[in-house]
Amino acid sequence: MNAPAPVANDYQLSQLDALEAESIFIFREVVAELEKPVLLFSGGKDSIVMLRLAEKAFWPARIPFPVMHVDTGHNFPEVLEFRDRRVRELKVQLIVASVQEAIDNGSVVEPPDGTRNRIQTPVLLDALAKHRFTAVFGGARRDEDKARAKERIFSFRDEFGQWDPKNQRPELWNAYNGQIHVGESIRVFPLSNWTELDIWSYIAREEIALPSLYFAHDREVVERDGMLFGVNEFFRPRDGEATSVQRVRYRTVGDASLTAAVPSDADTVEKVIEEVATTRITERGATRGDDKFSEAAMEDRKREGYF
Repeated sequence: MNAPAPVANDYQLSQLDALEAESIFIFREVVAELEKPVLLFSGGKDSIVMLRLAEKAFWPARIPFPVMHVDTGHNFPEVLEFRDRRVRELKVQLIVASVQEAIDNGSVVEPPDGTRNRIQTPVLLDALAKHRFTAVFGGARRDEDKARAKERIFSFRDEFGQWDPKNQRPELWNAYNGQIHVGESIRVFPLSNWTELDIWSYIAREEIALPSLYFAHDREVVERDGMLFGVNEFFRPRDGEATSVQRVRYRTVGDASLTAAVPSDADTVEKVIEEVATTRITERGATRGDDKFSEAAMEDRKREGYF
């Protein structure tokens, strides 16, 4: 008996399958081309998905590079706990680049307002130079910010870790140029073509665990500049500011001193997906106080060496 003719649909990939395949290809290409990669892992949803993709890319072997967290010292405790547990599960090396240590030894100066997100960059650059990493995986996506939309998947950085948006290498037919000279490096963004909705859909499909603060919960908050900031040891109400307990969740995880929550009843992945599908503002625009200094805030930071 002749075998049945193949159905055309059998060869079609879903949106998530195509994104996953592209990201896995990028991970493997970097390991093949560049000598010392590292993956930035903060315990946030994008870096969690990125770590899952790296796990798939090299299974059944272990992930063949360390992960690094630029620790400002102002982290949500739920995120740090998740970070450490996930690293133990995967048996990967964790490198912590500490902003507090840099402040203590005088290599960076804490801003008068006490926020630390903008002084991460020199700490990151020092850690990359110390360990001589030639490629750095980051979880940035093009839908997050105008500056990030300009970047290639392989983003060339000079010997000072700086990014020149006018000096971008062409990426035709998924051909990536990883050639660098001594001191230079490549920032690599496997999630460039993903959206926030793609991330959450993948989390649902893969049943990926996340820190609890990504889901709706009751939290004491202060409204400031049109955003709801959780009251914690790094963020305190100012004179005249009233606190209230509201049902909120976090769309993105940065410093507890700068990252705002959003009103939400989405306490499951499925409800979060429904919520994200109808939103008209990116998670950074809605919740990150450090990106509101100017329209060009992110691009200015990226030129200095930030992700």
